[in-house]
Amino acid sequence: MHLLYVDESGTVSDPNQHYFVLAGVSVFERSCHWIESALNEIVRKCFDPQDMLSLELHASPMRSGKNEWRKFKREERENAIVEALSVGVAQQNRHNVRLFGAVIRKSDLPADPAETAFTQLYNRFDQFLRRLHLSGNTQRGIMIFDKTSIEPRIQTLAREFKTSGHPWGHNRNYAEVPLFLDSKASRLIQLADLIAFAIFRHFEHRDSKYFDVIRHCFDEDGASCMACTFSSAMPDGPTIRATGYPRFRIGYPKACRMVVRKRTPRNNIRAGLKRLAKNSSHMTAR
Repeated sequence: MHLLYVDESGTVSDPNQHYFVLAGVSVFERSCHWIESALNEIVRKCFDPQDMLSLELHASPMRSGKNEWRKFKREERENAIVEALSVGVAQQNRHNVRLFGAVIRKSDLPADPAETAFTQLYNRFDQFLRRLHLSGNTQRGIMIFDKTSIEPRIQTLAREFKTSGHPWGHNRNYAEVPLFLDSKASRLIQLADLIAFAIFRHFEHRDSKYFDVIRHCFDEDGASCMACTFSSAMPDGPTIRATGYPRFRIGYPKACRMVVRKRTPRNNIRAGLKRLAKNSSHMTAR
Protein backbone atom coordinates (compact mmCIF):
# COMPACT_ATOMS: atom_id res chain seq x y z
CA MET A 1 0.00 0.00 0.00
CA HIS A 2 1.07 3.56 -0.70
CA LEU A 3 0.19 6.26 1.82
CA LEU A 4 -0.13 9.83 0.55
CA TYR A 5 0.46 12.28 3.40
CA VAL A 6 -1.06 15.64 2.44
CA ASP A 7 -1.00 19.17 3.82
CA GLU A 8 -1.84 22.65 2.59
CA SER A 9 0.07 25.92 2.43
CA GLY A 10 -1.51 29.31 1.97
CA THR A 11 -4.91 30.46 3.14
CA VAL A 12 -7.95 30.29 0.89
CA SER A 13 -9.58 33.38 2.40
CA ASP A 14 -6.47 35.59 2.66
CA PRO A 15 -6.70 38.29 -0.07
CA ASN A 16 -3.02 39.12 0.35
CA GLN A 17 -1.93 35.69 -0.82
CA HIS A 18 -2.05 34.85 -4.50
CA TYR A 19 -1.58 31.09 -4.34
CA PHE A 20 -3.00 28.08 -2.55
CA VAL A 21 -1.04 24.83 -2.43
CA LEU A 22 -2.13 21.30 -1.61
CA ALA A 23 0.75 18.84 -1.73
CA GLY A 24 1.99 15.63 -0.26
CA VAL A 25 4.42 12.76 -0.19
CA SER A 26 3.51 9.22 -1.20
CA VAL A 27 5.35 6.61 0.88
CA PHE A 28 5.31 2.85 0.44
CA GLU A 29 4.09 1.29 3.69
CA ARG A 30 7.39 -0.43 4.51
CA SER A 31 9.32 2.84 4.27
CA CYS A 32 7.26 4.87 6.73
CA HIS A 33 9.08 3.76 9.86
CA TRP A 34 12.54 4.42 8.44
CA ILE A 35 11.72 7.88 7.17
CA GLU A 36 10.15 8.83 10.50
CA SER A 37 13.24 7.56 12.31
CA ALA A 38 15.47 9.66 10.02
CA LEU A 39 13.40 12.78 10.72
CA ASN A 40 13.57 12.15 14.46
CA GLU A 41 17.34 11.86 14.16
CA ILE A 42 17.47 15.31 12.51
CA VAL A 43 15.51 16.81 15.40
CA ARG A 44 17.73 15.09 17.95
CA LYS A 45 20.99 16.06 16.20
CA CYS A 46 20.08 19.68 15.47
CA PHE A 47 18.13 20.65 18.57
CA ASP A 48 18.55 17.86 21.16
CA PRO A 49 15.15 18.37 22.88
CA GLN A 50 14.35 16.59 26.15
CA ASP A 51 11.04 15.50 24.65
CA MET A 52 11.48 14.44 21.02
CA LEU A 53 7.79 14.97 20.22
CA SER A 54 7.74 18.49 21.68
CA LEU A 55 9.29 19.88 18.49
CA GLU A 56 6.96 19.62 15.52
CA LEU A 57 8.51 20.07 12.07
CA HIS A 58 6.13 22.83 11.06
CA ALA A 59 7.73 24.97 8.35
CA SER A 60 6.17 28.38 8.96
CA PRO A 61 7.03 28.70 12.69
CA MET A 62 10.40 27.06 12.06
CA ARG A 63 11.35 29.66 9.49
CA SER A 64 9.94 32.62 11.43
CA GLY A 65 11.14 31.43 14.85
CA LYS A 66 7.76 31.37 16.58
CA ASN A 67 6.61 29.45 19.64
CA GLU A 68 8.99 26.64 20.67
CA TRP A 69 11.35 27.49 17.79
CA ARG A 70 12.14 30.96 19.14
CA LYS A 71 15.12 29.79 21.17
CA PHE A 72 16.98 28.38 18.14
CA LYS A 73 19.04 30.35 15.65
CA ARG A 74 17.48 31.04 12.26
CA GLU A 75 20.34 29.34 10.41
CA GLU A 76 19.83 26.18 12.46
CA ARG A 77 16.09 26.20 11.79
CA GLU A 78 16.41 26.74 8.05
CA ASN A 79 19.13 24.12 7.74
CA ALA A 80 16.86 21.65 9.51
CA ILE A 81 14.09 22.27 6.94
CA VAL A 82 16.51 21.67 4.07
CA GLU A 83 17.94 18.53 5.69
CA ALA A 84 14.47 17.13 6.43
CA LEU A 85 13.44 17.59 2.79
CA SER A 86 16.69 16.03 1.64
CA VAL A 87 16.66 13.02 3.98
CA GLY A 88 12.89 12.46 3.91
CA VAL A 89 12.40 12.87 0.15
CA ALA A 90 15.40 13.61 -2.09
CA GLN A 91 17.60 10.79 -0.79
CA GLN A 92 14.85 8.18 -0.79
CA ASN A 93 14.29 5.48 -3.40
CA ARG A 94 11.98 6.89 -6.08
CA HIS A 95 10.05 3.62 -6.19
CA ASN A 96 9.01 4.12 -2.57
CA VAL A 97 8.74 7.90 -2.21
CA ARG A 98 7.40 10.47 -4.66
CA LEU A 99 5.69 13.83 -4.47
CA PHE A 100 2.35 15.15 -5.68
CA GLY A 101 1.03 18.69 -5.61
CA ALA A 102 -1.54 21.15 -6.89
CA VAL A 103 -0.90 24.91 -7.10
CA ILE A 104 -3.84 27.26 -7.61
CA ARG A 105 -3.65 30.97 -8.38
CA LYS A 106 -6.77 32.13 -6.59
CA SER A 107 -7.51 35.19 -8.72
CA ASP A 108 -7.99 33.05 -11.81
CA LEU A 109 -10.37 30.56 -10.24
CA PRO A 110 -13.95 31.45 -9.27
CA ALA A 111 -14.47 28.08 -7.59
CA ASP A 112 -13.12 27.03 -4.19
CA PRO A 113 -9.31 26.59 -4.57
CA ALA A 114 -9.21 23.90 -1.89
CA GLU A 115 -11.83 21.79 -3.65
CA THR A 116 -10.14 22.18 -7.03
CA ALA A 117 -6.72 21.30 -5.62
CA PHE A 118 -8.10 18.24 -3.85
CA THR A 119 -9.87 17.03 -7.00
CA GLN A 120 -6.65 17.29 -8.99
CA LEU A 121 -4.53 15.61 -6.32
CA TYR A 122 -7.09 12.87 -5.69
CA ASN A 123 -7.22 11.93 -9.35
CA ARG A 124 -3.47 12.22 -9.90
CA PHE A 125 -2.65 9.81 -7.06
CA ASP A 126 -5.18 7.34 -8.44
CA GLN A 127 -3.51 7.61 -11.86
CA PHE A 128 -0.19 6.72 -10.22
CA LEU A 129 -1.73 3.65 -8.57
CA ARG A 130 -3.30 2.67 -11.88
CA ARG A 131 0.10 2.81 -13.60
CA LEU A 132 1.50 0.50 -10.93
CA HIS A 133 -1.36 -1.93 -11.52
CA LEU A 134 -0.83 -1.96 -15.28
CA SER A 135 2.87 -2.69 -14.73
CA GLY A 136 2.00 -5.75 -12.65
CA ASN A 137 2.45 -4.15 -9.21
CA THR A 138 -1.09 -3.83 -7.89
CA GLN A 139 -1.26 -1.56 -4.84
CA ARG A 140 -3.99 0.26 -2.99
CA GLY A 141 -3.60 3.80 -1.69
CA ILE A 142 -4.98 6.06 0.97
CA MET A 143 -4.69 9.82 1.55
CA ILE A 144 -3.86 11.05 5.05
CA PHE A 145 -4.45 14.71 5.87
CA ASP A 146 -3.56 16.99 8.74
CA LYS A 147 -6.61 18.18 10.63
CA THR A 148 -7.34 21.59 9.12
CA SER A 149 -10.19 23.97 8.36
CA ILE A 150 -10.74 22.33 4.96
CA GLU A 151 -11.46 18.91 6.50
CA PRO A 152 -15.29 19.08 6.14
CA ARG A 153 -15.03 19.99 2.44
CA ILE A 154 -12.52 17.22 1.77
CA GLN A 155 -14.67 14.62 3.50
CA THR A 156 -17.75 15.67 1.54
CA LEU A 157 -15.91 15.59 -1.78
CA ALA A 158 -14.31 12.23 -1.03
CA ARG A 159 -17.71 10.65 -0.35
CA GLU A 160 -19.07 12.09 -3.59
CA PHE A 161 -16.07 10.87 -5.59
CA LYS A 162 -16.39 7.38 -4.12
CA THR A 163 -20.08 7.01 -5.01
CA SER A 164 -20.58 9.23 -8.06
CA GLY A 165 -17.12 9.84 -9.47
CA HIS A 166 -15.37 13.14 -10.16
CA PRO A 167 -15.17 15.41 -13.25
CA TRP A 168 -12.64 13.09 -14.93
CA GLY A 169 -14.24 9.73 -14.16
CA HIS A 170 -14.11 7.20 -11.32
CA ASN A 171 -11.26 6.26 -9.01
CA ARG A 172 -10.68 2.55 -8.48
CA ASN A 173 -7.48 2.22 -6.48
CA TYR A 174 -8.22 3.68 -3.05
CA ALA A 175 -8.51 1.46 0.00
CA GLU A 176 -10.59 4.00 1.94
CA VAL A 177 -11.73 7.61 1.96
CA PRO A 178 -9.12 10.12 3.24
CA LEU A 179 -8.17 10.00 6.88
CA PHE A 180 -7.36 12.94 9.15
CA LEU A 181 -4.97 13.02 12.09
CA ASP A 182 -3.15 15.48 14.31
CA SER A 183 0.17 16.47 12.75
CA LYS A 184 1.87 16.25 16.15
CA ALA A 185 1.39 12.48 16.02
CA SER A 186 3.05 11.94 12.64
CA ARG A 187 6.44 13.05 11.32
CA LEU A 188 5.27 12.19 7.80
CA ILE A 189 2.39 14.65 8.01
CA GLN A 190 4.99 17.16 9.18
CA LEU A 191 7.10 16.26 6.14
CA ALA A 192 4.07 16.97 3.93
CA ASP A 193 3.84 20.39 5.59
CA LEU A 194 7.47 21.13 4.69
CA ILE A 195 6.82 20.08 1.08
CA ALA A 196 3.71 22.24 0.69
CA PHE A 197 5.55 25.17 2.28
CA ALA A 198 8.49 24.74 -0.11
CA ILE A 199 6.17 24.86 -3.13
CA PHE A 200 4.26 27.83 -1.71
CA ARG A 201 7.45 29.81 -1.09
CA HIS A 202 8.56 29.07 -4.66
CA PHE A 203 5.40 30.50 -6.20
CA GLU A 204 4.23 33.11 -3.70
CA HIS A 205 7.62 34.65 -2.83
CA ARG A 206 9.90 33.38 -5.62
CA ASP A 207 12.04 31.78 -2.95
CA SER A 208 13.30 28.43 -4.27
CA LYS A 209 15.70 27.57 -1.46
CA TYR A 210 13.55 24.69 -0.24
CA PHE A 211 11.84 23.83 -3.52
CA ASP A 212 15.14 23.19 -5.29
CA VAL A 213 15.84 20.32 -2.87
CA ILE A 214 12.73 18.41 -4.00
CA ARG A 215 12.27 19.74 -7.54
CA HIS A 216 13.25 16.40 -9.12
CA CYS A 217 11.20 14.20 -6.77
CA PHE A 218 7.70 14.53 -8.23
CA ASP A 219 5.87 11.65 -9.81
CA GLU A 220 6.57 11.15 -13.51
CA ASP A 221 4.14 10.09 -16.18
CA GLY A 222 5.46 9.38 -19.65
CA ALA A 223 7.27 12.46 -20.98
CA SER A 224 6.48 14.55 -17.93
CA CYS A 225 9.10 15.47 -15.37
CA MET A 226 6.82 16.48 -12.51
CA ALA A 227 3.40 15.44 -11.35
CA CYS A 228 2.22 18.71 -9.90
CA THR A 229 -1.04 19.64 -11.59
CA PHE A 230 -0.26 23.25 -12.42
CA SER A 231 -3.14 24.16 -14.68
CA SER A 232 -1.34 26.85 -16.58
CA ALA A 233 1.16 27.57 -19.30
CA MET A 234 4.39 29.05 -18.04
CA PRO A 235 7.14 30.46 -20.27
CA ASP A 236 10.07 28.89 -18.46
CA GLY A 237 10.88 25.63 -16.78
CA PRO A 238 10.37 21.97 -17.66
CA THR A 239 7.23 20.63 -19.26
CA ILE A 240 4.85 18.44 -17.27
CA ARG A 241 1.88 16.31 -18.16
CA ALA A 242 -0.70 15.10 -15.69
CA THR A 243 -2.85 12.35 -17.12
CA GLY A 244 -6.18 13.79 -18.17
CA TYR A 245 -4.92 17.36 -18.19
CA PRO A 246 -3.27 19.62 -20.77
CA ARG A 247 0.51 19.95 -21.00
CA PHE A 248 1.89 22.64 -18.69
CA ARG A 249 5.15 24.29 -17.78
CA ILE A 250 6.70 25.04 -14.42
CA GLY A 251 8.68 28.23 -14.14
CA TYR A 252 8.28 31.70 -12.76
CA PRO A 253 5.12 32.28 -10.72
CA LYS A 254 4.23 35.58 -12.45
CA ALA A 255 2.97 33.62 -15.46
CA CYS A 256 0.93 31.05 -13.55
CA ARG A 257 -2.72 30.99 -14.57
CA MET A 258 -5.34 28.52 -13.43
CA VAL A 259 -7.50 27.13 -16.22
CA VAL A 260 -10.12 24.52 -15.38
CA ARG A 261 -10.75 22.01 -18.19
CA LYS A 262 -10.09 24.64 -20.80
CA ARG A 263 -9.49 23.47 -24.38
CA THR A 264 -5.94 24.39 -25.28
CA PRO A 265 -4.55 24.95 -28.80
CA ARG A 266 -2.82 21.57 -28.53
CA ASN A 267 -6.13 19.93 -27.71
CA ASN A 268 -7.76 21.74 -30.64
CA ILE A 269 -5.12 20.27 -32.96
CA ARG A 270 -5.66 16.81 -31.54
CA ALA A 271 -9.43 17.13 -31.95
CA GLY A 272 -8.97 18.26 -35.55
CA LEU A 273 -6.70 15.31 -36.32
CA LYS A 274 -9.22 12.91 -34.85
CA ARG A 275 -12.00 14.37 -36.97
CA LEU A 276 -9.77 14.19 -40.06
CA ALA A 277 -8.94 10.53 -39.38
CA LYS A 278 -12.59 9.73 -38.83
CA ASN A 279 -13.63 11.40 -42.07
CA SER A 280 -10.85 9.60 -43.94
CA SER A 281 -12.02 6.23 -42.62
CA HIS A 282 -15.56 6.98 -43.77
CA MET A 283 -14.32 7.91 -47.25
CA THR A 284 -12.28 4.70 -47.44
CA ALA A 285 -15.29 2.62 -46.40
CA ARG A 286 -17.31 4.11 -49.23
